[in-house]
Amino acid sequence: MLQKDLIFLNEEYSAIEDVIQHVGQVMKEKNIVKDTYSDAVIDREKILPTGLSLSGQYGIAIPHTDSEHVNESAIALITLKNPINVCSMINPDESISVKIVMLLAIHDPKQQVVILKELMGLFKDVDLLKKIENTKNPAGVFDLLKIK
Repeated sequence: MLQKDLIFLNEEYSAIEDVIQHVGQVMKEKNIVKDTYSDAVIDREKILPTGLSLSGQYGIAIPHTDSEHVNESAIALITLKNPINVCSMINPDESISVKIVMLLAIHDPKQQVVILKELMGLFKDVDLLKKIENTKNPAGVFDLLKIK
């Protein structure tokens, strides 16, 4: 589901909402998501944040929303030049500094849990996350994740 043209590297954003709006617009232009997608993801993030601290060493965010806002499944991966703060999935009062965002658009609601579990397995490998962060081109990131 990860697409090379939905991999954005070394991007500059000041907030998770900016990431969601920009990448959500790209997904909308590709007809992957509906007009309601970005706002729905942002609204969900306010209630059920998706920031995750991995071994206390690395922060990621996995924003997503309900399938009714999605036309076809896709995953976008964004690495950030400078970290942004997002609320923790575990403790919403806690802020986590993240440099990788995986924006999910999942069409089949049954798939969402499966995909999140797969991603959690990937995220246990902090070395892989560092490689993703340091890779300079989308094809390189795609290849890193394809072998997993």
